[in-house]
Amino acid sequence: MPAAARRNLTIAAAAAATAVAAVYDLWLWLTNYAADNFHNDFTFYYAAARLGLQHGWARLYDLGLQQQQLDAIESHITVAQLARYVSPPPLAWLMIPLTPLPYQIAYWAWSAVLAGALVLAWRLTAPDQGRASLIFLVAAVGWLPVIYGLQLGQPALLVAAAVACCSWLLRHDRPLAAGAVLGFLVLKPQLALLVPPALLVMGRWRAFAGAAVAIGLLVVASLIALGPQGTETYLARLAFASGVPENRSQTLAAWIPNLELTRAVQAVIAAWTLALLYRLRRGDARMPLSVALVGGLAASPYAHYDDLTMLGLAALLYLGAPHPRWTWTYLLGVVIAAEGFPIWGAGPVLAGELGALALLSVAALKHDDGDAEQHHAEGQHHTDLERDRQHVAIDGES
Repeated sequence: MPAAARRNLTIAAAAAATAVAAVYDLWLWLTNYAADNFHNDFTFYYAAARLGLQHGWARLYDLGLQQQQLDAIESHITVAQLARYVSPPPLAWLMIPLTPLPYQIAYWAWSAVLAGALVLAWRLTAPDQGRASLIFLVAAVGWLPVIYGLQLGQPALLVAAAVACCSWLLRHDRPLAAGAVLGFLVLKPQLALLVPPALLVMGRWRAFAGAAVAIGLLVVASLIALGPQGTETYLARLAFASGVPENRSQTLAAWIPNLELTRAVQAVIAAWTLALLYRLRRGDARMPLSVALVGGLAASPYAHYDDLTMLGLAALLYLGAPHPRWTWTYLLGVVIAAEGFPIWGAGPVLAGELGALALLSVAALKHDDGDAEQHHAEGQHHTDLERDRQHVAIDGES
């Protein structure tokens, strides 16, 4: 069979498979919403915005007031260890334009924003710019972490779109804007916690400065809005959330019995990732940003299933940069591991993330060794040429 025919057949098969998965996932989303309109995280964001507007942002993390707002929208939800608003204030601020709307309309308006962020992230990172690139978009809808995040109303897609914009702006030589757009990371910092340090390690000083200013301003605004008492309450809520077993079950803490040892291992992974980024700092920005996302998720102290959305973005960024062809197989394996997460848990995904860092480390070492040999050869060649010129000059004088 000719190569072109094989390629067309492969594209057709991929399109059919992803379309079936996407239709099934959309059906799951709609049926889950129909069963219980309020069984999602958007409910808490919406209630938090109403709370802040009515009682002041300093009381945003008052659990009694959160319960009042949940009752006011008739959610029938009781505040519990996994049922409360613990996100940063800017996420509640984003909900302010939606608060005049009835809850159900607000939910679908927010879903439209998240769907738009998905399309933007795909448009900026899809490795194939032809019609075949649509397969990546349909595949994203058919991938459980993405559709689960959409059903919950999680802001992961906004963070993904911000990182995608950062990559695009870096490649178009707009570093300050590339950094500034990372202000969206404050919505859920653990999704891309190594991306701003990655800019610094890559030597993208202006981009890092833009990120530092944008994130810093939002942090300062949050602290001012919360005040000392509100900040203290927020830190207490975060400390409580970090101790909830469900919040650690999808991280390395589920596999290492000692929490202090887990944190040390996660710190080592973060340092390993940044060292790898230093090796990969030259060339296409998509590669190091992809590595930053993978390493950040592996080192994250707090993760949920929908957070794996960032692995999909990392895959697109990686495929858009120069890469060996065989890595398609590895990426597909990680995607399948994430798809089957509800069956076999987080272990295969974490192994895939760490394996990716290991493979990239080997590739980076070989790349640097090759560069060193090439530079040495070029330097030796330059020295030989210079010696020849000197000999010619001496012979001419003689």
